[in-house]
Amino acid sequence: MKDFKTYLFTFFALFFIGAAPLLAQEKDKSLPAANEEYVAKNFADAEADYRISNSKFPNRSVAPFNLGNAIYKQNQASEAKYAYAKALKNAKSRLQKHKAFHNLGNAFMKEKNYTEAVEAYKNALRNGPSDEETRYNFALAKKMLKENPPKQNKDKDKKDKDKDKDKKDQDKKDQDKKDQDKKDQDKKDQDKKDQDKDKKDDKNKDGKNKEDKKPQPKPGGISKDRLNNLLDAVNNEEKKVQDKVNAKKVKGQPTKTEKDW
Repeated sequence: MKDFKTYLFTFFALFFIGAAPLLAQEKDKSLPAANEEYVAKNFADAEADYRISNSKFPNRSVAPFNLGNAIYKQNQASEAKYAYAKALKNAKSRLQKHKAFHNLGNAFMKEKNYTEAVEAYKNALRNGPSDEETRYNFALAKKMLKENPPKQNKDKDKKDKDKDKDKKDQDKKDQDKKDQDKKDQDKKDQDKKDQDKDKKDDKNKDGKNKEDKKPQPKPGGISKDRLNNLLDAVNNEEKKVQDKVNAKKVKGQPTKTEKDW
């Protein structure tokens, strides 16, 4: 089945290339000669005459189109593309555009540039929507593109994935930093609370110690100092009384009178 598809692709891809000599114009002497050489498979000689024809009639599309076919036949698809592009520039009818786009798609397929091949076949169908060969090549190019995505897209996907990963990593770092900052702030707040509590406890302790240093009341509600003061007062009063008693005793004793002479 695969060989059959390959055969069909080769046949359809070369459909217009094989018909190149049909586009000859009688007034151009170099063009008929080039067509004869092309049919004889002397593609290098045909290429030379097509180039001469193209240089003499630069505004025509036939010579550059056939030139592209001759170059393509020599397995130089990359160079053939420029000749087809020149043919498209000079093309006047939709048929000419259709055939040029079709063969341009073939050149891109040869290079395995399936993205450009799809676009070329798509443009060919726009100018010749009923051509089944072009439609088949268009479907095949899309299939090949799906199975072989461009390297640029792969690199872009990888770059996008790396970018997403970097963003996720950065977001994680930012979140970790926020979490750490919050933990640090919570620790600072807790340390401040602990310090304030310690200061409050020290203040309360100092106040309690001061209260402890104050004279403690004895049973009965009288402190030691107060009791001592009272005892001193009582002793003082007793001393005063005793002094008065002693004074009265001295007054009551008889005194002896003696004359001086």
